[in-house]
Amino acid sequence: MTFHDPEFLFLLIPLIGLFGFWFLRGEKKRSSLPFSSTADWPKNNSWRLRFKKAPTLFKWAALVFFVVALARPQTTSEKVKKNTDGIDIVIALDISDSMMIEDMKPLNRIESAKETLKKFIEKRTSDRIGVVIFAGESFTLVPLTLDYPLLLDRVSGISTARKTRIKDGTALGVAMANAAGRLKESTAKSRVIIFLTDGENNSGTIDPETGLAIAKGYGIKIYSIGIGRDGPTSIPVFGKDFFGREVKSYQPFESTVNEGLLGRMAQETGGKFYRASQEDSLPKIFNEINQLEKTKIDINQFKKYHEEFPFFVVIGILLYVLGWLLNLTLLRRTP
Repeated sequence: MTFHDPEFLFLLIPLIGLFGFWFLRGEKKRSSLPFSSTADWPKNNSWRLRFKKAPTLFKWAALVFFVVALARPQTTSEKVKKNTDGIDIVIALDISDSMMIEDMKPLNRIESAKETLKKFIEKRTSDRIGVVIFAGESFTLVPLTLDYPLLLDRVSGISTARKTRIKDGTALGVAMANAAGRLKESTAKSRVIIFLTDGENNSGTIDPETGLAIAKGYGIKIYSIGIGRDGPTSIPVFGKDFFGREVKSYQPFESTVNEGLLGRMAQETGGKFYRASQEDSLPKIFNEINQLEKTKIDINQFKKYHEEFPFFVVIGILLYVLGWLLNLTLLRRTP
């Protein structure tokens, strides 16, 4: 509760002072008749004697309610309306077997990407997100959706091409075309592809230039991320031992990211290219993308005030009338 004219509440200070003076001083006796002793008189403990001050107390309380009514007490009802311009985002993730290279935290490139993607999804509030995976071919894992628990569950289950049993390789053009196709019907003001890969195009029926032209034609922005270090490294290879148990070994591998292509994908669509060659690079990159691609939220706040002073006026009148009636009837005093 608030008060429109709170300065009237200062009237309560002299009112409380006058009440205290009256209470401590007591009521002045109207008449008296002296006696030498009242010891043998019967004691008067009637209810009228006990409640003799009630009428005056009701009148004092009425004055308090009148003062509060002068201050115009009000209650408010508040309504908040949010207008949200969401962003449609498709994440295109490379799941080729080279993403198993163990040069990123917490274990390898694909696990690092998955953990970062999950944190990215958790930070979005009103944006539709889809997930496309690709190696030598491309598939839509999750279409555009606001079902974040579903997205987190499906991202957690992503594995490499070998375990998914799809063709290995790196089909950048096919992946771009597939991701752009997920966004072509979107009516969002901002449409974004976050493209993560650790290689260069070596597979697919659509070349990267065609894939890029499709994305540009739909007005889609691409944030491209090259994962891992270039140069000689080793890739895990899994096989079976004599007893049928899975055994991991390592083979030499030459890791190469096509920075030129990834840079053009970002530059020509109005996005940005990142290189995630350090173990902690991906979280920093996605934090920056979060800042660059913020959802626009307009908040309109409305307040409606309700006057409550009539309640205090009515209570004050009732108390004053009650005190007046008691003085005239039940608690009437005679000299």
